[in-house]
This record gives sequence, structure tokens and C-alpha cells, in this order.
Amino acid sequence: MKIHKRTDFLDPKKALELYELDIFTLGELANSIRAEYYDKQVFFNSNRHINPTNECASICKFCGFSAHRKNPNAYTMTKEEILKIAEDSVSSGALEFHIVGAHNPKLNLSWYLDLFSTLKSRFPNIHIKALTAAEVHYLSTLDGKSYEEVLEAMAESGVDSMPGGGAEIFDEDLRTIICKGKVDSKNWLKIHEIWHSLGKQSNATMLFGHIETRKHRIDHLLRLYHQQEKSGGFNAFIPLLYQKENNFLKVTNFPSGQEILKTIAIARILLPNIPHIKAYWATLGLNLALVAQEFGADDIDGTIQRESIQSASGSKSAHGVSKEKLIAQIKDAGFTPVERDSLYQVIQSF
Repeated sequence: MKIHKRTDFLDPKKALELYELDIFTLGELANSIRAEYYDKQVFFNSNRHINPTNECASICKFCGFSAHRKNPNAYTMTKEEILKIAEDSVSSGALEFHIVGAHNPKLNLSWYLDLFSTLKSRFPNIHIKALTAAEVHYLSTLDGKSYEEVLEAMAESGVDSMPGGGAEIFDEDLRTIICKGKVDSKNWLKIHEIWHSLGKQSNATMLFGHIETRKHRIDHLLRLYHQQEKSGGFNAFIPLLYQKENNFLKVTNFPSGQEILKTIAIARILLPNIPHIKAYWATLGLNLALVAQEFGADDIDGTIQRESIQSASGSKSAHGVSKEKLIAQIKDAGFTPVERDSLYQVIQSF
């Protein structure tokens, strides 16, 4: 894939000026990049989200998933329950287990390693994408092990790639407000750099649409650009739209559709070294995620089957979406649906 080196936008002030372009000009620029890379292809995968627990030692103000006074329904799955979910998911066509949860002091590193090795033994052809950098940091602290030790053990137990959660917004003053006590931005990036050094790939994310400003978003994107120049292991960037229900941020000024599409387009422009931009339908909704394919995005995520984290804060993603519906919707939007594996190898083009 040809890489565009747009060094003129590495200046934060110039990058911020992209927001001043009208939506059509910005969309055309971003779409020209995605079209050069992927023409009319829109990627998706057949995946299952598994969230083992919502009992969490952290209290992030934007979260409606963790068990606290906004969500009194605490749960922790047994390994037998997870294996049953995994078995049913494979029977339904899943090719990836996306495993993330909460910072539960009852579930240490050994618990997760045993889970991963059991899943890989039982389902050797399934890709395991597991544990955010925030979870890695928590387990490192809980078990008194270095990041390197935790990540190497994860890889040895069968984890194939890492999701991008926990990045939220990198500005530390904002993190103090929205997710105090969670992994800081420097260590989030460090954990992914170590994972990349093991020859593994990961996603990167940004939570936007809450109390951050455009300037904070640009800072976040440029930090990801520079990290990718160093370690090179991010295969996709996912701008996660803040979900407004059942949490404590009390945001009233939500971004417009144009603001959301501008942010996705700017991500495509500022991250020429990250191959894919994912319009995650679980936070955007399927319709807006499809529109985003004309504003720089080339991926829509996957079937999901079951989703607990975003849906706890108001997303309509709880029961996933069928592969047939994804294919039909992508075609109706004028694109070519392409089923991929977790590392973007093409399985089938429709």
C-alpha cells in the first residue's frame, strides 16, 4: 500500500485548520486517500465480543458498563460459561473472539492466561483479540509483573492481537477528569510498542464527543502517528463516539453528524501510516458508519453477535448484526463488501 507522507499536517496548528474546511472539501480529500488504498471496498469480519466481567476497580465517568451505582447488575462469568459462548459463536460463524472486560481484582493474570490457552486449544483456528492496554496495566499492577512479562505471557497463551481500548483521550488533564487512575497515555503507548516489538499487531482508538476539544483530538491523532512511525504495529484506528446514557459525565453538547464525519476524515488524513480507519457501527450506528465510508473510513467492524460495553451506555449494538445484513447494507451504499480476517487478509469479496 502506498503511504502518503503529509508532513505539512504534522504541525498541530495546521492539522487543526483541517476542521475549518467545509464538509465536502474535507470529505473529498479523505475519500481520495481511501479510494487510492482500497477503491470501493468496505471491510468487515465475523466476530464475537466476549466481556467476562463488569466488576471494576476503576471508575471511569464515561462508562455505563462497569458495576457501580449506575449499573448495579454485577457479573463475572465462569470459564465454563465463556467456553459455551465460544462454542455457540463458532457454530454461528465467528472467526474472532474479541475479549475485553473490566478491572476485576478477583481475576488475575493467571486466570486470563488459562482462559486464553483453553480457548486456543479448543478452537485453534479462532483469532483471539484480547485485553486492552488498560487491562494489561491493571494486571501488571495486580500481579507485580512488568508489561513485558504480561504481554509475553499473553502471546504464549494464544492471544493473537490486541484491541485498542483504554486510549480514551490522551490529554492527561482530561484523563484526570474522565478516567482518573486508569493507565496514563504514556504507558498506553508503551504497552502497544512492546506488543508490536513481539511481532504482534493491535488497534488504536480515540474516545471523542464528550468534554474534549478539537485540539485534544488533533493531539491524540498526532501522538498515534508518531507512535506508528516508531513501532509500526497498528493495523486500524477506531474513533469511538462517546455514548451518553448511564454515566457520570453529564455531557449536553454532543457533536453533530458533520463534526463526527469531519473527525473521521481528519483521522484518515493525519494517519497515513495506519492502514485502516474503522467506522465502528456499534458507536456510530450502522447508517452513519456507512456514510463514513465516503469520508475516509474503509472498515465497519463486524457481526459482533453480542456486545455489552457500548450498549450499556445507549448504543443499539447489544445483539450484533447478521453477516447477511452487513453485506446488503454495504452494497446498498454503493460499496463492495469484503469479509476479512482479524489482520485484514481477504476471505471473500461479495
